[in-house]
Amino acid sequence: MFKGMYNGKNCHVPDIATVLNRAWSAGVDRIIVTGGSLQESREALAIAETDGRLFCTVGVHPTRCKEFEESGDPENHLQALLSLAREGMQKGKVVAIGECGLDYDRLHFCPADIQKKYFEKQFELAHATKLPMFLHMRGAAEDFCEIVEKNKHRFTGGVAHSFTGSAADRDKLLSFDKMYIGLNGCSLKTDENLGVIKGIPIGRMMIETDSPYCEIRSTHAGIKFVKSTWPSKKKEKYEQESLVKGRNEPCLVRQVLEVVAGCKEIEDIGQLSKTLYHNTSRVFFPQDLDSAADALLTG
Repeated sequence: MFKGMYNGKNCHVPDIATVLNRAWSAGVDRIIVTGGSLQESREALAIAETDGRLFCTVGVHPTRCKEFEESGDPENHLQALLSLAREGMQKGKVVAIGECGLDYDRLHFCPADIQKKYFEKQFELAHATKLPMFLHMRGAAEDFCEIVEKNKHRFTGGVAHSFTGSAADRDKLLSFDKMYIGLNGCSLKTDENLGVIKGIPIGRMMIETDSPYCEIRSTHAGIKFVKSTWPSKKKEKYEQESLVKGRNEPCLVRQVLEVVAGCKEIEDIGQLSKTLYHNTSRVFFPQDLDSAADALLTG
């Protein structure tokens, strides 16, 4: 979509530079580009290398896990992911293993047994690299938590992103002391969603866009808390100064922040953003916190 392609049709010029500039202007400090397959992870690393503020993940999304067996040598495929992760770590760009997990809402892409097998295998990548995990859990809380529990000795921490689960799902995730819950527009659709979010401690929460998907829509329950707006145009009437209608962007993470603040009745949105940023840094950029602590000790 950031190349201007929608369902195979070219609608406008590539505009990733414009999208990134809009994000930096909106106060976004860093962006983690998600890999969802071996090839996508290679592409994510290439994108991350274009800007000092861009980072990425390496892993296979649950809906793509067939690629392990379709490769003809699943173990070799895993080793290729590991080699790529290590290469990206040396470059200071790969900050997590993922996106991996379970998605039982879209079993037509990949059956549950294959998803479970290769979700568990990717803990080997996390263990070998000592990287945190960027996790996906959709309609699969019981099996997901069972696999995390079984492998928690190989789990240095991570986030279950794009959370849309129940209060019981939330509490299962929070029972893992190194697990954070990530929220985006998909997490804020209904009053029930907002009720579940109220029960997530700020200290265990992260926010994200998951762009180009998961925008906050006018029909979502959380929209009543949104204060920041940008002009938007349909993709066929593209203008550089406007967002593309229906396409999410990193700058819109501010709207997610506003909904969380409104939902939890937090007036100091600046302090909330600092806390959420600190949570994210603690997991994905721990060296920042270490260097800040060192500066305090030596300063």
